[in-house]
Amino acid sequence: MLYIAQLCVLLAVTVPLTILIIVLGPFDSDGKRVYRINQFWTWLVLRMGRISLNVEGLENLESDRQYVFMVNHQSNIDIPILVQSLIRYQLRWIAKKELLWVPLFGWAMWASKHITVDRSDPLDAVKSLERAKRRIAAGISIVVFPEGTRSRDGRLLPFKKGGFLLAAKTRTSIVPVTIVGSARLLPAGAWRLHAGKIDVFVGKPIVTESYPVGKLRALMDQVRQTIARHLDQSASRMPIVISNNPLPATGR
Repeated sequence: MLYIAQLCVLLAVTVPLTILIIVLGPFDSDGKRVYRINQFWTWLVLRMGRISLNVEGLENLESDRQYVFMVNHQSNIDIPILVQSLIRYQLRWIAKKELLWVPLFGWAMWASKHITVDRSDPLDAVKSLERAKRRIAAGISIVVFPEGTRSRDGRLLPFKKGGFLLAAKTRTSIVPVTIVGSARLLPAGAWRLHAGKIDVFVGKPIVTESYPVGKLRALMDQVRQTIARHLDQSASRMPIVISNNPLPATGR
């Protein structure tokens, strides 16, 4: 019964908030106002799912600077986790263009001024770089999942260089971020969200001026090693306890 009530409340809030974002988006040039709505929605999802966050390393960041956050990706719940973990920052994602066609979700992405890329069109990659530059200049930080997709087994997938190229060309510092535990609460392909604790490790910013475009591989390796180290250290810890009261996860 509680499960049904939680689902109804979440849907009752999600639909009107999404419509509000879509309506207000055209009047919000950088999406900063509608992003506040996203922050409230992600807080609600984690609260109703009884997910607690342990965030370490925020002292490494300056609240008035923009960054490119490089994050491992294991679950659909990673996005709400990031929004709440980095609550001081305006965040925009780099995502595949196909997501724009998903009803409500894709339209809200467009209204929130996230950055989409058509992977089949090399020229669109150049345009997306320009869009990202404008977002950074407007005081917005960029989130990149360098694996390009969710890991099915928790292991890091090979990194793609697009986000690193963006950081190098815009001279924006990269911050490695490691999410630990999200795959246990909502595995890839699953639709039920379980209660539990998530650890988020925010690394020290890496100055990209030290890595010209021709040396992106060294930059990618440094970021990957930082994320992998936190994953390896957390693997030996006590596993997250999953409650017996799952809440269905809604994609957003």
